[in-house]
Amino acid sequence: MPSTHKKEKPWDTDDIDKWKVEPFKPADNLGGTFAEESSFAVLFPKYREVYLKEAWSFVTKALQQQGIACTLDLVEGCMTVKTTRKTFDPAAILKARDLIKLLARSVPAPQALRILQDDVACDIIKIRNLVRNKDKFVKRRQRILGPGGQTLKALELLTQTYILVQGNTVSAIGPYKGLKEVRRVVEDCMANIHPIYQIKELMIKRELAKDPELANENWERFLPNYKKRSLSKRMVPYKVRDTSKKVYTPFPPPQEKSKVDLQIEAGEYHIGKEAKKRIAQEERMEKQKTKQEEKKRQREQDFVAPEENGAEGKKKKRKTKGDE
Repeated sequence: MPSTHKKEKPWDTDDIDKWKVEPFKPADNLGGTFAEESSFAVLFPKYREVYLKEAWSFVTKALQQQGIACTLDLVEGCMTVKTTRKTFDPAAILKARDLIKLLARSVPAPQALRILQDDVACDIIKIRNLVRNKDKFVKRRQRILGPGGQTLKALELLTQTYILVQGNTVSAIGPYKGLKEVRRVVEDCMANIHPIYQIKELMIKRELAKDPELANENWERFLPNYKKRSLSKRMVPYKVRDTSKKVYTPFPPPQEKSKVDLQIEAGEYHIGKEAKKRIAQEERMEKQKTKQEEKKRQREQDFVAPEENGAEGKKKKRKTKGDE
């Protein structure tokens, strides 16, 4: 029996982008107003108060277009967003929740407001629990930034995202594909894999994507393959023992002389305290005198005239007309 559901669709042409996300308009909401009010609240640190007071008017204006109400409580240090009767997009409240999260994480307001677009998402990556040692954590977090922020800037250009490293988290804003790459790079960096390797790989992939002939081929042969180097983790001892074979003797080594024995041999054991002090003072004075003489000799070397060769010093006789 022939298939009945496979009919020709004259409206379905090749120039239609089926993956394009159309913007959600009030006419698309056939259900009308929401049955219940949804709200989210996020706390923010004290140092963000001044900036949020300045930027809150822009945030309020942007959320009013989506039909979302927002409040800034400086007493409790809290930002709240909630739906109203004018809200037409069910996903708008989730976008507003992500917006106040980003603002609390020190993301600038112009960058954070991009989250209200349909093709933009955000990802807040917690990195503190990935490394136990704090010194290692600080060094690896600095690797994400790179010298003068160059590594971070390269990663932003390749993934088309905005990245902010703040405290124990990394905030990223951009398309879904770019966010996936950013999370992979950050987690690998915390696992002691330098981000420069992923940046090289992303650069190669970007160049390969420009070639339409390689669209349906495997790119593994073009990507670099880095081998792991297992370095020796053996600790070097502070004092290296002499392990060379020695001649065996059944007798034990001679006992080391004590401090008293050394004093008796030197004849200092029966001397009084005053005499010992005087001897020590004389030894110090003798050492000082020797050092002073040596320094004086070094200073005088700078004023010694260089030696001159006697043969070169003789003046040559001037030739006269009579000698000729």
